[in-house]
Amino acid sequence: MQRPARLRSVLLLSLTALAVSACGNRGELKPAAGQELPMAPYGREGKPTADELLEAVPQARPERNVELRKRSEERQDDPFDLPPVAR
Repeated sequence: MQRPARLRSVLLLSLTALAVSACGNRGELKPAAGQELPMAPYGREGKPTADELLEAVPQARPERNVELRKRSEERQDDPFDLPPVAR
């Protein structure tokens, strides 16, 4: 008797999880009621859209340009690696 009730609860939980995971909003982004998008940046003619505001600028997410080393190498001379100045 306990097995069908447990099976039913597992099935109900699975269906609930599936329903919750499928309810993502895919519509166009709009500001909340009574709110407006921010002012246009200086030099721009129109206000940016909500999607444009969500795009990361290169300064916020720079590309990685560090080449990983495969083996140990001798360091090159650094002309800016100077000893501290005594005062």
